Amino acid sequence: MSGAWLGSAGIESLLREKLAPEQLAVQDDSHLHAGHAGAREGGHFTVHIRSARFAGLSRPARHRLVYDALGPLAPLGIHALAIVARAPDEN
Repeated sequence: MSGAWLGSAGIESLLREKLAPEQLAVQDDSHLHAGHAGAREGGHFTVHIRSARFAGLSRPARHRLVYDALGPLAPLGIHALAIVARAPDEN
């Protein structure tokens, strides 16, 4: 993906394409960080994702998959990303 920053819609699009999630919610938390020095560098987001791709993987490995999927967007405005990644059979 190239071009203009697409915010939470761009994050959601890439995660759907790369990880085929059963559930996905992307929340833009940027407004909670107004005035924070990093807010000038990009947005703050929380991702809740449930995908079969996470089955049997450690938490760091799951996060790596998410970061890898979002790689093209990172330089376009993601400053902070909180990730809750679960396999389909996890609560």
